[in-house]
Amino acid sequence: MILMQLNDIAKSFGAEEILANIKLEINEHDRTAIVGRNGAGKSTLLKVMAGEISYDEGEIFKPKDLSIGYLTQHTSLESDKTIWDEMLTVFDQLLKQQQELRQLEEKMTQAESFSNADYEQLLLDYDKKQQAFDTGGGYRYEADIKSVLTGLNFHDDDHDTPINELSGGQKTRLALGKLLLKKPDLLILDEPTNHLDIDTMAWLENYLAGYPGAVTIVSHDRYFLDKTVSIVYEISRHHSKKYNGNYSYYLNQRALDYEKEMKEYEKQQTEIRNMEDFIQKNIVRASTTKRAQSRRKQLAKMDKLDKPKGDEKSASFSFGINRSSGNDVLKVDQLAFQYENEPVFANVTIHVNRGERIALVGPNGVGKTTLLKAILGQLTPKSGSIKIGTNVQIGYYDQEQQMLSTAKTVLDELWDAYPNIDEKDIRTVLGNFLFSGDDVLKTVHSLSGGEKARLSLSKLMMQNANLLVLDEPTNHLDIDSKEVLEAAMSDFPGTIIFVSHDRYFINKIADKVVEMQRDGATVYLGDYDYYIEKKQEEVEIEKLLQKEETVQSEDRGRAKFREDKLEQRERRKKERRIRELEETIEQHEAELAALEQKMTEPEVYEDHEKSLELTKQTSELKQEIEQLMEEWTSLQE
Repeated sequence: MILMQLNDIAKSFGAEEILANIKLEINEHDRTAIVGRNGAGKSTLLKVMAGEISYDEGEIFKPKDLSIGYLTQHTSLESDKTIWDEMLTVFDQLLKQQQELRQLEEKMTQAESFSNADYEQLLLDYDKKQQAFDTGGGYRYEADIKSVLTGLNFHDDDHDTPINELSGGQKTRLALGKLLLKKPDLLILDEPTNHLDIDTMAWLENYLAGYPGAVTIVSHDRYFLDKTVSIVYEISRHHSKKYNGNYSYYLNQRALDYEKEMKEYEKQQTEIRNMEDFIQKNIVRASTTKRAQSRRKQLAKMDKLDKPKGDEKSASFSFGINRSSGNDVLKVDQLAFQYENEPVFANVTIHVNRGERIALVGPNGVGKTTLLKAILGQLTPKSGSIKIGTNVQIGYYDQEQQMLSTAKTVLDELWDAYPNIDEKDIRTVLGNFLFSGDDVLKTVHSLSGGEKARLSLSKLMMQNANLLVLDEPTNHLDIDSKEVLEAAMSDFPGTIIFVSHDRYFINKIADKVVEMQRDGATVYLGDYDYYIEKKQEEVEIEKLLQKEETVQSEDRGRAKFREDKLEQRERRKKERRIRELEETIEQHEAELAALEQKMTEPEVYEDHEKSLELTKQTSELKQEIEQLMEEWTSLQE
């Protein structure tokens, strides 16, 4: 079923055309990405789809009852409620139904006040409402809220926190969570991975994989797109083109399409030149003029192909070094850091050799940026040591771009840093970073996030440092700029240490992943996929060990059970034997007393033979009692 269809949609802002002849179709359960350069109109298209803004031309078809959920790049949840109470507002209808059920249950306790028919009707009403409550998710909405909040890194003890006390990033995550809980038919997400750490992004990928509706995404996170979408629409030069596959498929297919179109264009151009040559040489000859005229008509009717335009202009840069460093670039040993009395990390040890590309990963707040600043000497660690190697020159990229002077122009920002270089060469460098013409006269303050990122990279490139320390270098960059940066980093002859949430970038650049924890750091010798594979192996091994421990525990339990049963059996056997001995001893003692009494009778002690016989019996009985008493005593120990 088609949920939404866009036919020839056009949108302009004043004289600036943003979109033209856009064709797009969303079906049930589609996972669609909209990609393109910054400024291509992706966010504008999402707003048109969500009904946030109007369009100038074209048509949009969608069912009247279609529910749409739209998350903008800068969505922030503002509320005076606690986190839990705000999430509950999504289920107001269910809560109302729940209250109605409680009221009916209260009435049902007063059965004696109803006639049989009225009570029967009450039961029917209750059953009907209960089924509606169950179908609507009434018995699982609390579990759904907990699942989404946990996935977005909000723990149980956060649930009572007022939303107005949260950071902007936390409010953005809650806005996403609230939207996911609403489960609209069409979910439209503009940069949903902003403010998410890697673990939370992985959770969102899994959540969207099982989402019951359709999802349309704009994102610069290529790894996220590869994991979530199966259809890609490229917006380029105001138009759209569809690719059936994930992001990596789109990249390959786009390159193949361009190569095919270029070959077809060149083939046709050769054919046109040959026809034009034939016409020119033969049009005046009487013997060949008819053929030339035929070719001329054929040429006039030919549907001429436009030359494929290929990619739009991208940044173009590379990083070099002034000189090579020693083999030992950096040694961080048993480093610990804390802000006032708040520990951040401890026991971090990392050794970096020349030429290595090391990605620092870990949850938000574990101290990745803090570690970089400690390496740069901007922060002082609590304990441990940092040793910079011989001939190491450090170049730093700050994700906040705080090293830029906001009052300067783009040209002056770079030229003031390198005053001995000619203006035309500075302009050439800026041109390579897509600052051309009057762009270089813009103030830094007026630049977009992507423009500031490119300016910071231009300054970094000019340093020719042999150790690059990069904090989220792909933030604010469009996909094309990220790919150029990846190529530049791949060809860089020095050493790189970087923090990034961009898993695609990590895969392209890193040959070593260091996972930071509160109490140390673990090194993985590979890219991001290798790191994830090893982490999964660790989880599986831990599960296996737990299973083995459980089996061993069960075996120990069964052995202990058998041992206990045996002990119980032996104890019962001993207790029975003790009782038998006590009874036998008591009988023997009674017999002995009777014999001794009989031996005092005159007719016995006067009869020598009888007396001797009874004495013998008495002696044997005493000896037997003594043996029984010894056994009884030993059993009592």
